[in-house]
Amino acid sequence: MNPPSQVFKSPESGSLGLTPHGIVVAFDANGASRESGSEGELLMSLGAQTFVAGADPTFFYWRSIAHHLIRTVCQIPDARHLPSLPKPTLFMEWSVNAPPMRGGEYLSPEVLEAIWERLEAWTAARVIEQDGIAAFLAHYAPAWSRVGRVTLHLAENKDDTEFPFAFMATYASGISHSGNLTQVPLGRALKEYSGDKNKPALLKLLTPLHKAAQSSPHMRELVDSGDIFHPLVWNPAEAYQLLQSIPMLEEAGLLVRLPNWWKKKGKRPSVTATIGGKKEGALGLDALLDFQLNVELDGRTLTSKELEALMQGGDGLVLFRGEWIEVDRDRLQQAMDHWKSIEAGGGVSFIEGMRLLAGAPGDLRAKEDIEEHREWAFAKPGKWLSEILSQLSSPDAQPAPPALRATLRPYQTIGLNWLWFCASGGLGACLADDMGLGKTVQVLAALLRKQEQRPDAPPSLLVVPASLIGNWKREAASFAPTLRLYVAHRSETLGETPKKPAMTAPDKPDLVITTYGTLPRLEWLKSVQWGWIIVDEAQAIKNHGSRQSKAVRSLEGTARIALTGTPVENHLGDLWSLFDFINPGLLGSASEFQRFVKNLRTENSDHYAPLRRLVSPYILRRLKSDKSIIADLPDKTEMKVFCGLSPAQAELYQQTADGLAKALDTAEGIARRGLVLAYLMRFKQICNHPDQLIKAGAFDVAGSAKFQRLVLLCEEINARGGKALIFTQFREMADPLEACLSKVFGRHGLILHGGTSVRERQNLVDQFQREQGPPFFVLSLKAGGTGLNLTAASHVIHFDRWWNPAVENQATDRAFRIGQKRNVLVHKFITTGTLEEKIDELITAKQNTADAILTGSAEKSLTEMNNAELMDFVRLDLSKTEN
Repeated sequence: MNPPSQVFKSPESGSLGLTPHGIVVAFDANGASRESGSEGELLMSLGAQTFVAGADPTFFYWRSIAHHLIRTVCQIPDARHLPSLPKPTLFMEWSVNAPPMRGGEYLSPEVLEAIWERLEAWTAARVIEQDGIAAFLAHYAPAWSRVGRVTLHLAENKDDTEFPFAFMATYASGISHSGNLTQVPLGRALKEYSGDKNKPALLKLLTPLHKAAQSSPHMRELVDSGDIFHPLVWNPAEAYQLLQSIPMLEEAGLLVRLPNWWKKKGKRPSVTATIGGKKEGALGLDALLDFQLNVELDGRTLTSKELEALMQGGDGLVLFRGEWIEVDRDRLQQAMDHWKSIEAGGGVSFIEGMRLLAGAPGDLRAKEDIEEHREWAFAKPGKWLSEILSQLSSPDAQPAPPALRATLRPYQTIGLNWLWFCASGGLGACLADDMGLGKTVQVLAALLRKQEQRPDAPPSLLVVPASLIGNWKREAASFAPTLRLYVAHRSETLGETPKKPAMTAPDKPDLVITTYGTLPRLEWLKSVQWGWIIVDEAQAIKNHGSRQSKAVRSLEGTARIALTGTPVENHLGDLWSLFDFINPGLLGSASEFQRFVKNLRTENSDHYAPLRRLVSPYILRRLKSDKSIIADLPDKTEMKVFCGLSPAQAELYQQTADGLAKALDTAEGIARRGLVLAYLMRFKQICNHPDQLIKAGAFDVAGSAKFQRLVLLCEEINARGGKALIFTQFREMADPLEACLSKVFGRHGLILHGGTSVRERQNLVDQFQREQGPPFFVLSLKAGGTGLNLTAASHVIHFDRWWNPAVENQATDRAFRIGQKRNVLVHKFITTGTLEEKIDELITAKQNTADAILTGSAEKSLTEMNNAELMDFVRLDLSKTEN
């Protein structure tokens, strides 16, 4: 086996992230997962090597976690088995400080704990395989194999006022009968390892001390003088030197044991600004917040006399109120001067206040270590602002509006109330629920409440991809029929330019729907003062410089809402673009944001907590895997995906319908039945893509509304790290679909049809079921309908319909079957305005009368219609087709 350091030959060209199951995997520069061995080998390889400064921050982040385990292993004497390791208490800290990464939405303390347990189990197995800890380190982490097992101890010496601290270095000499490490003074090592034959062991033991001496002057002095081998008593200044060197000592492989009061950074007096103690005006990004300045220690305000005494004393460790604390007078004075200058200005803006509460600089420009600065000066919310933040995290429970024709699940009611609170306060909101959790119905419920409680408010504007107009209209008709809609799109105005509707009662609409493509072309859309501005599939505005993105940002409204199923926190550029729409200015300008993010990055890239704290109040994201959600969901959710027709599809469909009408005039009997079936096949092919009928072979995405909708859907699936099964009844569609989706997923998928051998079928299944296997699988409906176990998929897409529910359900059950551990989403594509929509209505009607299977299939039913009925059935409804 090659050393795991060979797993990454050029890590700066890729990144690391998580799968939906919480497994750490490697991605290439295009975002596609790549083979990198087991998770344990992957993580251990990170700990065994160094990376160039330009490498992705995710490498440094996961390496720091691997280092934590390796460092722990290095403290254990060589043994044939790995004893149970102490579990870190850092899972929450690791979670909030993680950099943006692919699959970052799945990261949590619980996921990190599970990763740690798997890494520990993998390490224990490899220790046995390598016949001991020393051999394991030599093979998997050779740079660490020389790290010794020395521990530095600092304790209080309360009986001595002049030298109130005691220091001693020890080493682990073995394991006791109870399984604990036996620590003995380091000086004993000089006797135990005396003699030529023990020099290698002594060298290994002392190596980390010499490494630490290279970066810490204080340690170099202890080593050079030989004092490191003897117990010592220290004054506060000497103890403080050791405390300041802790990061360097631990990096060298030394373990440091400290008094309980010195937790991480120790106790420090800090300048505290309490922001938003009382309401000064309306809530919103432009609000001005009051603040009060104090110096606190452990949450208690220092008196003026106590502060004066500290400022006139010395720096370092100071005995205060009977406890040792850390004092840095220059830092305290700088912080007080900074806040006093703000106080002279009369207050802070809401945006600046939220930045400070998150631990970020008020102007996003500070160059010092942000988290280090936060230890000496930080902001906290006052009474009024605390209530606002509490509402953002847990809004008041209000029932759904009476006009809503749906029963909201508990999490959807929370989403409704959160949207209402944000919009009512003029705060931008991003509803980023997982696909299938009902973002649309939550927004419709909020619009109904707005209609009910604020009837005089201006209309709201919804901007969507053209392929989603039909979905929104149908959902509104089903769940919110009292909402007055106006669709500003040529598909609704028979090709005419949409005119501006009435903007005042009683004729004003509640919601105007338009598309990203239409918005830049209609000036009146940009001149209206809207109520809420809602954008669906908000990833469409991630390109800040695009025409449609600029048009969206130019809109004026009282609140802005973004809907997306794509993770927004995992890509910094996308995050900034989104917030520049929903809460302009919160993340500063593009250049300010870049400087801010650059300042967040330390050597290990593990201090992204200020950014996460800054944006998290305005993002509501629930996953189907959340424990609070999954129990409330059905195991299988079926969704109808309505698509229009491209101009080329509509023209060809109409020509084909005209051809059928002429042919029916002379057809009779069996010949008529064959004619009808042939034309039905043509209509199906046109609804898929014109090239399927005319055999052009190009299958460009723009030529088919179904292809466009498929790309949009799979982009979201890919962003979530999901896998999909795509079913088609046409063998000739398999290759075009695979070619299209390989561009979306950044890697090739799999194809299975009637010509695939039995042996190859199982090989394909095995590939797909692997965690890092291909992300999508295109199957012909009949060939893939039976005998396959494809539970790795969480999405099933019926690209074209078989028109027989039993056959479709059988195919769906390839993913939804025994062994499936996640909710399965089933997407059934339907082309609006065509016979596909009418056949879907027919199937639904049959199912509603408890006849689950169309007798003889839909094709047979259609051949038995008379000419007038048949032509009415296949007739193209132009008002529904334009994409």
